[in-house]
Amino acid sequence: MISRFAKTFVVVIAALLLLTMVAFIHPPSLSYVDPWTGQLFGEGGVEKSLEQHPPLHPPGPVNGSVIMPKLGNATAKATLGRATWKLLHTMTLRYPENPTPDERTALVSYFHLTSRLYPCGECAEEFQLLLKKFPPQTSSRRSASLWLCFLHNQVNTRLHKPPFDCAHLDAEYDCGCIAKPPQDPMDLEEDLSVGKDGVTGAGMIKGGR
Repeated sequence: MISRFAKTFVVVIAALLLLTMVAFIHPPSLSYVDPWTGQLFGEGGVEKSLEQHPPLHPPGPVNGSVIMPKLGNATAKATLGRATWKLLHTMTLRYPENPTPDERTALVSYFHLTSRLYPCGECAEEFQLLLKKFPPQTSSRRSASLWLCFLHNQVNTRLHKPPFDCAHLDAEYDCGCIAKPPQDPMDLEEDLSVGKDGVTGAGMIKGGR
């Protein structure tokens, strides 16, 4: 007869073999439960679900290729360029002295969108190259305006034009930052000899205002 010890030994060996087979067929999961939140992390848990779903806020269409075609009319191109530089310089000269993160992001986005939607396609391509080489500086009004002036001078150098004096941008582009005090209509000391209406600038008719 088989002794009691032998029977116990056989039972233990059989149990170990059974556990080994189960572990081989169904390997242990690497997931675990967060004791504070109860969330399941690891295989099949939160980490896996994050990989399956795209971000809630994907990158917007700010960065991308130029949209507009080439502008062949040289006169239209020059007129458009002057107007655009005036717009951009005035914008940076009126930019906040201490911008918030949202305001800084807005200005950077505007420049990049301009580089895509600018009506002159070849000009937009050059602008994109300049933005890539010299990223926008938006930490303050001074940094933004001087950065744009530097960028403008890069274009002027290529076109063999004289550079702008970046120290006197406000003289070249009147941003209206210094508001003139309103004129008092009851000011009897106003000089009327100039022959023009102080409000409309229209020429005076002799004998009246």
